[in-house]
Amino acid sequence: MQRSTSSTKALIAAWLGWAFDGLDGYLYIILATPLVTRVLTEQNGTAPDPKEVGWRAAVIQAVFLVGWAVGGAVFGRIGDRLGRARTLTLTVLTYALFTGAVYFATTWWHLLIFRFIAALGIGGEWAAGSALVAETLHTRHRAWASATLQTGYIVGCIAASYIAKGMSGSDPRFAFLIGVAPALLTLWIRSAVPEPEHWVKASRESAPAKLRELFTGRLAGTTIRLTLLTSIALTTAWAFLFFGPQLILRTPQVAAMPKPDAQVLVSNISMLYLAVNIAANYFATYLARFIGYRRAFTLLMGAGLVSFLFAFRTPPELSQIPVLYSMIAFFALGLFALFPLYIPPLFPVLVRTLGAGFTYNVGRLVSAAGTMLALFAGQSLATADGVSHALWWIGLLFIPGVIVCLTLPEPPGAESPA
Repeated sequence: MQRSTSSTKALIAAWLGWAFDGLDGYLYIILATPLVTRVLTEQNGTAPDPKEVGWRAAVIQAVFLVGWAVGGAVFGRIGDRLGRARTLTLTVLTYALFTGAVYFATTWWHLLIFRFIAALGIGGEWAAGSALVAETLHTRHRAWASATLQTGYIVGCIAASYIAKGMSGSDPRFAFLIGVAPALLTLWIRSAVPEPEHWVKASRESAPAKLRELFTGRLAGTTIRLTLLTSIALTTAWAFLFFGPQLILRTPQVAAMPKPDAQVLVSNISMLYLAVNIAANYFATYLARFIGYRRAFTLLMGAGLVSFLFAFRTPPELSQIPVLYSMIAFFALGLFALFPLYIPPLFPVLVRTLGAGFTYNVGRLVSAAGTMLALFAGQSLATADGVSHALWWIGLLFIPGVIVCLTLPEPPGAESPA
Protein backbone atom coordinates (compact mmCIF):
# COMPACT_ATOMS: atom_id res chain seq x y z
CA MET A 1 0.00 0.00 0.00
CA GLN A 2 2.84 2.38 0.90
CA ARG A 3 4.59 1.65 -2.41
CA SER A 4 1.36 2.26 -4.31
CA THR A 5 0.93 5.63 -2.58
CA SER A 6 4.54 6.61 -3.33
CA SER A 7 4.11 5.59 -6.97
CA THR A 8 0.97 7.70 -7.27
CA LYS A 9 2.62 10.75 -5.74
CA ALA A 10 5.67 10.34 -7.97
CA LEU A 11 3.49 10.10 -11.08
CA ILE A 12 1.44 13.15 -10.07
CA ALA A 13 4.57 15.18 -9.32
CA ALA A 14 6.21 14.26 -12.61
CA TRP A 15 2.98 14.85 -14.57
CA LEU A 16 2.51 18.31 -13.07
CA GLY A 17 6.18 19.11 -13.63
CA TRP A 18 5.86 18.16 -17.30
CA ALA A 19 2.58 20.03 -17.68
CA PHE A 20 4.27 23.21 -16.51
CA ASP A 21 7.25 22.33 -18.75
CA GLY A 22 4.87 22.36 -21.69
CA LEU A 23 3.20 25.56 -20.56
CA ASP A 24 6.46 27.44 -20.08
CA GLY A 25 8.14 26.05 -23.20
CA TYR A 26 5.23 26.48 -25.60
CA LEU A 27 4.30 29.98 -24.47
CA TYR A 28 7.39 31.30 -26.21
CA ILE A 29 6.86 29.19 -29.33
CA ILE A 30 3.36 30.44 -29.90
CA LEU A 31 4.13 34.03 -28.85
CA ALA A 32 7.62 34.29 -30.37
CA THR A 33 6.71 36.62 -33.22
CA PRO A 34 4.59 39.15 -31.26
CA LEU A 35 6.93 38.94 -28.23
CA VAL A 36 10.15 39.60 -30.16
CA THR A 37 8.42 42.25 -32.29
CA ARG A 38 7.22 44.07 -29.16
CA VAL A 39 10.61 43.97 -27.43
CA LEU A 40 12.54 45.04 -30.56
CA THR A 41 10.09 47.89 -31.17
CA GLU A 42 10.63 49.21 -27.67
CA GLN A 43 14.37 48.63 -27.87
CA ASN A 44 14.89 50.38 -31.22
CA GLY A 45 12.02 52.85 -31.18
CA THR A 46 10.74 51.65 -34.59
CA ALA A 47 8.92 48.60 -35.91
CA PRO A 48 11.48 45.89 -36.81
CA ASP A 49 11.83 44.18 -40.17
CA PRO A 50 10.08 40.76 -40.23
CA LYS A 51 13.39 39.15 -41.23
CA GLU A 52 15.03 40.51 -38.08
CA VAL A 53 12.14 39.27 -35.96
CA GLY A 54 12.43 35.78 -37.46
CA TRP A 55 16.19 35.72 -36.97
CA ARG A 56 16.14 36.95 -33.35
CA ALA A 57 13.28 34.63 -32.43
CA ALA A 58 15.12 31.63 -33.88
CA VAL A 59 18.37 32.52 -32.08
CA ILE A 60 16.52 32.76 -28.76
CA GLN A 61 14.91 29.37 -29.41
CA ALA A 62 18.27 27.84 -30.32
CA VAL A 63 19.85 29.13 -27.10
CA PHE A 64 16.83 27.83 -25.19
CA LEU A 65 17.47 24.35 -26.59
CA VAL A 66 21.15 24.59 -25.63
CA GLY A 67 20.10 25.45 -22.08
CA TRP A 68 17.72 22.50 -22.10
CA ALA A 69 20.59 20.18 -23.02
CA VAL A 70 22.96 21.63 -20.43
CA GLY A 71 20.26 21.45 -17.76
CA GLY A 72 19.61 17.80 -18.53
CA ALA A 73 23.27 16.90 -18.01
CA VAL A 74 23.87 19.13 -14.97
CA PHE A 75 20.71 18.28 -13.08
CA GLY A 76 21.04 14.67 -14.18
CA ARG A 77 24.30 14.53 -12.29
CA ILE A 78 22.70 16.26 -9.31
CA GLY A 79 19.77 13.82 -9.40
CA ASP A 80 22.06 10.81 -8.94
CA ARG A 81 23.76 12.51 -5.99
CA LEU A 82 21.00 14.49 -4.29
CA GLY A 83 17.95 12.38 -5.12
CA ARG A 84 15.16 12.42 -7.69
CA ALA A 85 12.48 14.29 -5.68
CA ARG A 86 14.88 16.95 -4.38
CA THR A 87 16.23 17.56 -7.85
CA LEU A 88 12.71 17.76 -9.25
CA THR A 89 12.02 20.54 -6.75
CA LEU A 90 15.10 22.52 -7.79
CA THR A 91 14.38 22.21 -11.51
CA VAL A 92 10.73 23.30 -11.27
CA LEU A 93 11.71 26.32 -9.16
CA THR A 94 14.39 27.30 -11.70
CA TYR A 95 12.19 27.27 -14.78
CA ALA A 96 9.23 28.86 -12.98
CA LEU A 97 11.14 31.92 -11.79
CA PHE A 98 12.95 32.59 -15.05
CA THR A 99 9.87 32.10 -17.20
CA GLY A 100 8.24 34.83 -15.15
CA ALA A 101 11.35 36.96 -15.58
CA VAL A 102 10.48 37.38 -19.28
CA TYR A 103 7.95 39.98 -18.14
CA PHE A 104 10.84 42.28 -17.23
CA ALA A 105 12.70 41.92 -20.57
CA THR A 106 13.36 45.23 -22.33
CA THR A 107 15.86 44.02 -24.96
CA TRP A 108 16.00 40.90 -27.06
CA TRP A 109 19.10 39.64 -25.29
CA HIS A 110 17.21 39.80 -21.97
CA LEU A 111 14.82 37.31 -23.52
CA LEU A 112 17.75 35.16 -24.60
CA ILE A 113 19.26 35.03 -21.07
CA PHE A 114 15.97 34.38 -19.28
CA ARG A 115 14.97 31.63 -21.72
CA PHE A 116 18.39 29.97 -21.36
CA ILE A 117 18.19 29.79 -17.55
CA ALA A 118 14.56 28.61 -17.64
CA ALA A 119 15.64 25.87 -20.04
CA LEU A 120 18.23 24.61 -17.53
CA GLY A 121 15.38 23.74 -15.19
CA ILE A 122 13.13 22.26 -17.88
CA GLY A 123 15.91 19.95 -19.10
CA GLY A 124 16.70 18.79 -15.58
CA GLU A 125 13.04 18.24 -14.75
CA TRP A 126 12.65 15.65 -17.52
CA ALA A 127 15.59 13.61 -16.25
CA ALA A 128 14.56 13.73 -12.59
CA GLY A 129 10.87 13.11 -13.26
CA SER A 130 11.34 10.17 -15.61
CA ALA A 131 13.81 8.47 -13.25
CA LEU A 132 11.49 9.07 -10.29
CA VAL A 133 8.55 7.40 -12.01
CA ALA A 134 10.61 4.57 -13.54
CA GLU A 135 11.91 3.61 -10.09
CA THR A 136 8.58 3.68 -8.28
CA LEU A 137 6.09 2.32 -10.82
CA HIS A 138 5.63 -1.38 -11.61
CA THR A 139 6.68 -2.37 -15.14
CA ARG A 140 3.18 -3.60 -15.97
CA HIS A 141 1.99 0.03 -15.85
CA ARG A 142 4.71 1.22 -18.22
CA ALA A 143 2.50 1.71 -21.31
CA TRP A 144 -0.24 3.89 -19.86
CA ALA A 145 2.08 5.71 -17.43
CA SER A 146 4.55 6.67 -20.17
CA ALA A 147 1.72 7.99 -22.34
CA THR A 148 0.16 9.81 -19.40
CA LEU A 149 3.44 11.53 -18.54
CA GLN A 150 3.87 12.79 -22.09
CA THR A 151 0.23 13.87 -22.08
CA GLY A 152 1.09 16.17 -19.18
CA TYR A 153 3.46 18.07 -21.45
CA ILE A 154 0.81 18.34 -24.16
CA VAL A 155 -1.81 19.57 -21.67
CA GLY A 156 0.65 22.30 -20.74
CA CYS A 157 1.07 23.22 -24.41
CA ILE A 158 -2.70 23.41 -24.84
CA ALA A 159 -2.93 25.63 -21.75
CA ALA A 160 -0.28 27.89 -23.30
CA SER A 161 -2.38 28.11 -26.46
CA TYR A 162 -5.46 29.13 -24.44
CA ILE A 163 -3.43 31.75 -22.59
CA ALA A 164 -2.04 33.16 -25.83
CA LYS A 165 -5.51 33.20 -27.33
CA GLY A 166 -7.03 34.90 -24.32
CA MET A 167 -4.33 37.59 -24.22
CA SER A 168 -4.18 38.32 -27.94
CA GLY A 169 -3.76 42.04 -28.47
CA SER A 170 -2.09 42.52 -25.06
CA ASP A 171 1.61 42.85 -24.32
CA PRO A 172 2.77 39.21 -24.76
CA ARG A 173 5.13 39.55 -21.80
CA PHE A 174 2.14 39.45 -19.44
CA ALA A 175 1.50 35.81 -20.41
CA PHE A 176 4.85 34.74 -19.00
CA LEU A 177 3.93 35.87 -15.49
CA ILE A 178 1.66 32.82 -15.36
CA GLY A 179 4.82 30.72 -15.70
CA VAL A 180 5.68 31.56 -12.09
CA ALA A 181 2.79 29.37 -10.85
CA PRO A 182 4.81 26.10 -10.90
CA ALA A 183 6.94 27.49 -8.05
CA LEU A 184 4.06 26.58 -5.74
CA LEU A 185 4.32 22.95 -6.87
CA THR A 186 7.77 22.70 -5.30
CA LEU A 187 6.29 23.08 -1.82
CA TRP A 188 4.16 19.97 -2.29
CA ILE A 189 6.88 17.93 -3.96
CA ARG A 190 9.33 18.66 -1.17
CA SER A 191 6.89 17.63 1.57
CA ALA A 192 4.92 14.79 -0.02
CA VAL A 193 7.08 12.92 -2.57
CA PRO A 194 9.62 10.48 -1.09
CA GLU A 195 12.85 9.39 -2.74
CA PRO A 196 12.64 6.00 -4.54
CA GLU A 197 13.78 3.04 -2.43
CA HIS A 198 16.04 1.86 -5.28
CA TRP A 199 17.99 5.11 -5.21
CA VAL A 200 18.13 5.33 -1.40
CA LYS A 201 19.57 1.81 -1.12
CA ALA A 202 22.02 2.21 -3.99
CA SER A 203 23.26 5.63 -2.81
CA ARG A 204 24.16 4.16 0.58
CA GLU A 205 26.14 1.31 -0.90
CA SER A 206 28.22 3.13 -3.53
CA ALA A 207 29.03 6.55 -4.99
CA PRO A 208 27.23 7.88 -8.08
CA ALA A 209 28.78 7.00 -11.41
CA LYS A 210 30.70 9.55 -13.46
CA LEU A 211 29.80 10.84 -16.92
CA ARG A 212 32.61 8.86 -18.58
CA GLU A 213 30.92 5.61 -17.48
CA LEU A 214 28.18 6.27 -20.01
CA PHE A 215 30.79 5.69 -22.72
CA THR A 216 32.45 2.57 -21.34
CA GLY A 217 31.55 -1.11 -21.54
CA ARG A 218 28.06 -2.13 -22.53
CA LEU A 219 26.66 1.33 -21.76
CA ALA A 220 28.61 2.96 -24.58
CA GLY A 221 26.50 1.47 -27.36
CA THR A 222 23.28 2.28 -25.52
CA THR A 223 24.35 5.87 -24.88
CA ILE A 224 25.35 6.48 -28.50
CA ARG A 225 22.22 4.95 -30.01
CA LEU A 226 19.88 6.78 -27.63
CA THR A 227 21.67 10.07 -28.24
CA LEU A 228 21.30 9.67 -32.00
CA LEU A 229 17.64 8.69 -31.63
CA THR A 230 16.69 11.61 -29.40
CA SER A 231 18.74 14.09 -31.43
CA ILE A 232 16.81 13.24 -34.58
CA ALA A 233 13.45 13.11 -32.83
CA LEU A 234 13.98 16.39 -31.00
CA THR A 235 15.33 18.27 -34.01
CA THR A 236 12.37 17.34 -36.19
CA ALA A 237 9.83 17.92 -33.41
CA TRP A 238 11.12 21.30 -32.31
CA ALA A 239 11.52 22.47 -35.88
CA PHE A 240 7.84 21.68 -36.42
CA LEU A 241 6.67 23.15 -33.10
CA PHE A 242 8.63 26.36 -33.59
CA PHE A 243 8.35 26.95 -37.34
CA GLY A 244 4.85 25.46 -37.72
CA PRO A 245 3.10 28.50 -36.20
CA GLN A 246 5.41 30.80 -38.19
CA LEU A 247 4.28 29.10 -41.40
CA ILE A 248 0.63 29.69 -40.49
CA LEU A 249 1.30 33.40 -39.89
CA ARG A 250 2.99 33.69 -43.28
CA THR A 251 0.22 32.14 -45.39
CA PRO A 252 -1.42 34.83 -47.57
CA GLN A 253 -4.85 34.57 -45.88
CA VAL A 254 -3.44 34.91 -42.35
CA ALA A 255 -0.89 37.59 -43.24
CA ALA A 256 -3.79 39.81 -44.34
CA MET A 257 -5.60 39.43 -41.00
CA PRO A 258 -5.32 41.82 -38.06
CA LYS A 259 -2.56 40.53 -35.77
CA PRO A 260 -4.86 39.62 -32.82
CA ASP A 261 -7.10 37.57 -35.13
CA ALA A 262 -4.07 35.83 -36.65
CA GLN A 263 -2.80 34.92 -33.16
CA VAL A 264 -6.18 33.46 -32.22
CA LEU A 265 -6.16 31.35 -35.38
CA VAL A 266 -2.66 30.04 -34.60
CA SER A 267 -3.79 29.15 -31.08
CA ASN A 268 -6.87 27.31 -32.36
CA ILE A 269 -4.88 25.23 -34.85
CA SER A 270 -2.25 24.49 -32.20
CA MET A 271 -4.88 23.25 -29.76
CA LEU A 272 -6.29 20.97 -32.43
CA TYR A 273 -3.10 19.14 -33.32
CA LEU A 274 -1.96 19.02 -29.70
CA ALA A 275 -5.24 17.35 -28.77
CA VAL A 276 -4.62 14.81 -31.54
CA ASN A 277 -1.19 14.19 -30.01
CA ILE A 278 -2.77 13.11 -26.71
CA ALA A 279 -4.47 10.22 -28.50
CA ALA A 280 -1.21 9.54 -30.33
CA ASN A 281 0.63 9.14 -27.02
CA TYR A 282 -1.52 6.20 -25.99
CA PHE A 283 -1.42 4.72 -29.48
CA ALA A 284 2.39 4.79 -29.46
CA THR A 285 2.86 3.25 -26.02
CA TYR A 286 0.38 0.44 -26.57
CA LEU A 287 1.87 -0.18 -30.00
CA ALA A 288 5.22 -0.67 -28.25
CA ARG A 289 3.59 -3.01 -25.74
CA PHE A 290 2.28 -5.27 -28.49
CA ILE A 291 5.13 -5.20 -31.02
CA GLY A 292 8.10 -4.04 -28.92
CA TYR A 293 9.89 -0.71 -28.64
CA ARG A 294 12.25 -1.29 -31.56
CA ARG A 295 9.48 -1.91 -34.06
CA ALA A 296 7.27 0.84 -32.67
CA PHE A 297 10.02 3.45 -32.92
CA THR A 298 10.82 2.30 -36.46
CA LEU A 299 7.22 2.51 -37.65
CA LEU A 300 6.61 5.92 -36.09
CA MET A 301 9.86 7.34 -37.48
CA GLY A 302 8.93 6.08 -40.94
CA ALA A 303 5.47 7.61 -40.68
CA GLY A 304 7.05 10.87 -39.52
CA LEU A 305 9.21 10.95 -42.65
CA VAL A 306 6.22 10.49 -44.92
CA SER A 307 4.13 13.10 -43.09
CA PHE A 308 6.88 15.78 -43.18
CA LEU A 309 7.77 15.30 -46.83
CA PHE A 310 4.12 15.28 -47.87
CA ALA A 311 3.06 18.26 -45.74
CA PHE A 312 5.91 20.60 -46.70
CA ARG A 313 6.63 19.67 -50.32
CA THR A 314 4.99 23.03 -51.14
CA PRO A 315 3.63 25.68 -48.75
CA PRO A 316 0.28 24.23 -47.63
CA GLU A 317 -2.97 26.13 -48.05
CA LEU A 318 -4.58 27.36 -44.84
CA SER A 319 -7.45 24.89 -45.31
CA GLN A 320 -4.96 21.99 -45.46
CA ILE A 321 -2.90 22.94 -42.40
CA PRO A 322 -5.18 21.51 -39.65
CA VAL A 323 -5.16 18.04 -41.25
CA LEU A 324 -1.47 18.06 -42.17
CA TYR A 325 -0.36 19.31 -38.75
CA SER A 326 -2.56 16.74 -37.01
CA MET A 327 -0.94 13.99 -39.08
CA ILE A 328 2.52 15.16 -38.04
CA ALA A 329 1.44 15.44 -34.39
CA PHE A 330 0.15 11.87 -34.44
CA PHE A 331 3.31 10.25 -35.80
CA ALA A 332 6.34 12.55 -35.47
CA LEU A 333 5.31 13.82 -32.02
CA GLY A 334 3.52 10.66 -30.87
CA LEU A 335 6.75 8.70 -30.56
CA PHE A 336 7.83 10.97 -27.66
CA ALA A 337 5.41 9.11 -25.41
CA LEU A 338 7.80 6.14 -25.56
CA PHE A 339 10.80 7.99 -24.11
CA PRO A 340 9.83 8.61 -20.44
CA LEU A 341 9.80 4.97 -19.35
CA TYR A 342 11.96 3.57 -22.15
CA ILE A 343 15.21 5.44 -21.53
CA PRO A 344 15.70 5.32 -17.70
CA PRO A 345 15.56 1.50 -17.29
CA LEU A 346 18.39 1.15 -19.80
CA PHE A 347 20.82 2.61 -17.23
CA PRO A 348 21.92 1.37 -13.75
CA VAL A 349 20.38 3.15 -10.73
CA LEU A 350 23.31 5.42 -9.84
CA VAL A 351 23.78 6.61 -13.39
CA ARG A 352 20.07 6.58 -14.31
CA THR A 353 19.21 10.26 -14.00
CA LEU A 354 22.51 11.27 -15.59
CA GLY A 355 22.05 8.74 -18.41
CA ALA A 356 18.45 9.78 -19.07
CA GLY A 357 19.28 13.47 -18.81
CA PHE A 358 22.34 13.24 -21.03
CA THR A 359 20.99 11.05 -23.83
CA TYR A 360 17.62 12.76 -24.05
CA ASN A 361 18.73 16.34 -23.60
CA VAL A 362 21.99 16.35 -25.55
CA GLY A 363 19.65 16.06 -28.51
CA ARG A 364 18.68 19.65 -27.75
CA LEU A 365 22.14 20.74 -28.89
CA VAL A 366 21.49 19.11 -32.24
CA SER A 367 18.03 20.69 -32.23
CA ALA A 368 19.58 24.10 -31.63
CA ALA A 369 21.93 23.57 -34.58
CA GLY A 370 18.97 22.37 -36.66
CA THR A 371 17.04 25.52 -35.78
CA MET A 372 19.90 27.67 -37.01
CA LEU A 373 20.46 25.58 -40.14
CA ALA A 374 16.79 25.97 -40.95
CA LEU A 375 17.39 29.70 -41.25
CA PHE A 376 19.89 29.08 -44.02
CA ALA A 377 17.98 26.20 -45.65
CA GLY A 378 14.87 28.34 -45.80
CA GLN A 379 16.82 31.32 -47.21
CA SER A 380 14.29 33.69 -45.67
CA LEU A 381 11.81 32.95 -42.90
CA ALA A 382 9.82 36.01 -43.87
CA THR A 383 7.90 33.98 -46.47
CA ALA A 384 5.79 30.83 -46.37
CA ASP A 385 7.99 29.32 -49.10
CA GLY A 386 11.10 29.74 -46.96
CA VAL A 387 9.59 28.18 -43.82
CA SER A 388 8.06 25.27 -45.73
CA HIS A 389 11.34 24.63 -47.56
CA ALA A 390 13.25 24.54 -44.26
CA LEU A 391 10.81 22.07 -42.70
CA TRP A 392 10.96 19.77 -45.75
CA TRP A 393 14.74 19.49 -45.50
CA ILE A 394 14.61 18.87 -41.77
CA GLY A 395 12.13 16.05 -42.45
CA LEU A 396 14.89 14.11 -44.23
CA LEU A 397 16.46 13.48 -40.81
CA PHE A 398 13.84 10.78 -40.29
CA ILE A 399 15.77 8.58 -42.75
CA PRO A 400 18.81 8.06 -40.48
CA GLY A 401 16.29 7.95 -37.63
CA VAL A 402 14.71 4.81 -39.05
CA ILE A 403 18.14 3.20 -39.37
CA VAL A 404 18.96 3.96 -35.71
CA CYS A 405 15.60 2.59 -34.57
CA LEU A 406 16.35 -0.79 -36.15
CA THR A 407 19.29 -1.20 -33.72
CA LEU A 408 17.56 -0.19 -30.47
CA PRO A 409 17.58 -2.50 -27.42
CA GLU A 410 14.46 -3.51 -25.53
CA PRO A 411 14.45 -2.21 -21.91
CA PRO A 412 14.91 -4.75 -19.07
CA GLY A 413 11.67 -5.74 -17.42
CA ALA A 414 9.55 -4.82 -20.42
CA GLU A 415 6.61 -7.04 -21.14
CA SER A 416 7.15 -9.38 -24.06
CA PRO A 417 5.38 -8.24 -27.23
CA ALA A 418 2.01 -9.93 -27.55
